[in-house]
Amino acid sequence: VGRGPLAGDVVAAAVILGDSPPAGLTDSKALSPRQRERLAETIRSEAVAWSLGRATVAEIDELNILQASLLAMRRAVEALSVQPSLVLVDGNHLPRWSYEARAVIKGDLSEPAISAASIVAKVTRDSEMVILDDLYPGYGFAAHKGYPTKAHLAALASLGVSPVHRQSFGPVKRLLARLEVG
Repeated sequence: VGRGPLAGDVVAAAVILGDSPPAGLTDSKALSPRQRERLAETIRSEAVAWSLGRATVAEIDELNILQASLLAMRRAVEALSVQPSLVLVDGNHLPRWSYEARAVIKGDLSEPAISAASIVAKVTRDSEMVILDDLYPGYGFAAHKGYPTKAHLAALASLGVSPVHRQSFGPVKRLLARLEVG
């Protein structure tokens, strides 16, 4: 979660569900924040195992967002208390690892474990962006979660680049280049 934003870490979750997945699992973006939070709580309490992984802003800038996302996924799976026999990964890329795995395009719509992981990761990242909003006031992180909205781009232009902005992302990179020239 968090591949498109201009700020914050990219977060992944790994979830091993029991025999009866929680009702309502789907693409996390199709759920309201309240629905996501309720489901995330249920998932965390009922899952056989769950864990989080992340790649930092510095790692995103160093590796690129795809490689950082794969790194976050690998860290999430490696942190599970129960090792999986098969890992289902949302999308069309697989991390480098020794696990048997299958990439599933739009997997959050068809695979309950992927939906569950997506929900846990999104709730986690969204709550972290609220914390960053307190640490770096004026950017509006709590509202837009770091995505390049008009309000975020305006705040970036007036306040400058914060330590949690991804310097390799176009709008941030262009602003930094203008500051170097100016």
